[in-house]
Order: sequence, then structure tokens, then C-alpha cells
Amino acid sequence: MQIAFVGDVMLGRLVNDRLRTADPAYSWGDTLPILRRADLRIANLECVLADGGAPEPGKVFTFRSDLKNVHALATAGIDAVSLANNHVLDYGANAFREMMPALDAAGILHAGAGEDLAAAQRPAVLRAGGTAVGFVAFTDNEPDWDAAARSPGVHYVPVAGPGDRAERLLELVRETSSGVQLLIVSAHWGGNWGSEPLPEHRALARRLVDAGADVVFGHSPHIVRGVEFYRDRPVIYGAGDFIDDYAVDPVERNDRSFIFLLEADDGVPQLLRLFPTVIAGCQARMARGDARGSTARMARLCAALGTAGSWNARDGCLELRPR
Repeated sequence: MQIAFVGDVMLGRLVNDRLRTADPAYSWGDTLPILRRADLRIANLECVLADGGAPEPGKVFTFRSDLKNVHALATAGIDAVSLANNHVLDYGANAFREMMPALDAAGILHAGAGEDLAAAQRPAVLRAGGTAVGFVAFTDNEPDWDAAARSPGVHYVPVAGPGDRAERLLELVRETSSGVQLLIVSAHWGGNWGSEPLPEHRALARRLVDAGADVVFGHSPHIVRGVEFYRDRPVIYGAGDFIDDYAVDPVERNDRSFIFLLEADDGVPQLLRLFPTVIAGCQARMARGDARGSTARMARLCAALGTAGSWNARDGCLELRPR
């Protein structure tokens, strides 16, 4: 079984303008052949899909994409999205409520935000052949958007600080892992910049694996962070930006990321292939001439976490394996 992970998919602002006249596949550029190799495709949806709502007062960056752009996700075969992030409620609860049935109608599962706390915490269960894949999502961003018993919001878990929420997350992971063959925990954590994973992220990631997570899929930073294998389970600390219209920092290079293609056998991760990508013209593209540069940087970040990588010249990807 193969599962493809991509980081933040932001379809608002200039991306949304392009999609008003372009084909729904436009934003995926030439990445679709790699994505279609996978049995399942998972992303963080860094915007709300809605036609209504008003931007949250005082919030500097608010991202909304036309409701019809659910077809852009469907065109890429996205099977599940994390909604536990700092943009899903940018246009209020009513816009959020517009999006949910549209995702459901398109057959796109979701986790990490909901009409109430129980819904926000509820895992999604995907199926590939005979394998059940669990998907739990949380964020340590936007504490004011914390879902409650009778109000919509995100599954908010502060990584640092009092541990009650973290303990409940770990219990959710234990419960979910008992009913699936492979469990993914999506973490929208930390700030926008910095290539080094925070110590508290590394500590929680290990506790998540100990509780039953088979993959920790981290995002939120605009740049990629390294991959660590703990107990032979991959921890992607930062998947970076995959689609957006952001200005590019010439040093941090937030326009560069990867398709993270995981191979698993009987629910056990075996190999993680990283296919380098670049954002240009509001679309994701396979990195060509400069692929080795961004891949060499990623290899160094992984090596700092004890993960050795090797370049596969034939397939054009960085390969990471458990030790």
C-alpha cells in the first residue's frame, strides 16, 4: 500500500482567482502522476471552501476558496484532509458549515474540526483494499477556535503546557489504533518558520508513536523540516507548503516541498520516498533542475535527526528507510 502526503494546500486569494477560469486540475501542475501512484492521498487544507461568510475581524491573513473548488481536491484524488489548522474558521462558523457537506458529497474524509468537540476529535477511517487506515488530526494553533460541546471549532491540543489535552489525545490514539491496521496522526503545530523541530514536538511525536501512531504527519511551518524514524515509524515534522500564492523567502525557500510517498506492508511503514516540488504560478510543480539542491538540504535535516537518506536518480526522489 502507498500513501501520499502533501503539506499545506491553500486554494484562496490568487489561487482562487486562477481557479475561477482554469481547469480544476490547474493547481496540481504536473504532480498528478506521482499522486496517482498512491492508494490514498492526504493533505492539510489550509483554507475554508465556501461562498459565504465574512473574514474574522483583526486577523491579518484569511483564506477562503470558492465552494466549487472542492472539485480541485477531487480531481487530485485527495482522500482525506486535515481541518485542524489556523485558517479553517477564517470566515466564521457559517462558512465552515458550507464546506463540510461539500467535502462529504465529494467523498473527501476529514478530521480535526467539526460542529462540536466530539466531531472535531472524531477519527476518519480510510480503506485501501483490505487495510483500514485511521486518521486523527489536531492543532496547537488558534486556541480561541477550540471546539466545545455545543459550538464548532478545531481539535485544539497545546503541545507545551498543562497536559490534560495531550493525555486525551494519546488516549484517542490508543483507542483508534486498536481498530485499524495503520494510524496516521496529523499535527498542525508550531509557527511559520524554522527548520529545526521543537523539542516539545519531538517529545510528543514519540509519545504518539508509543500510543499507537504509525505515522506522524506534521505541518504548519511554511518550510520543510526533517523526518525522524522512531520505533521504525516516520515522523514528518514539517511537510511545508504545497500550493499557495505566498511571497517567497529567498533564504527559507517556502516555495519548495515534497510529495511524501509512504510504502507500507500489512500496516507497517517500509519506505518513505520524497519527490521534490516547487510552487510557481499558484500551482505545484515537480522540481527539475534545482531538485538536487532542495533534496540535499532535506537530507541534511533528516541526518541531524538520525535518518539516513539516499538519492534515487532513476525515480528522482530521496529515499528514507527505518534503520
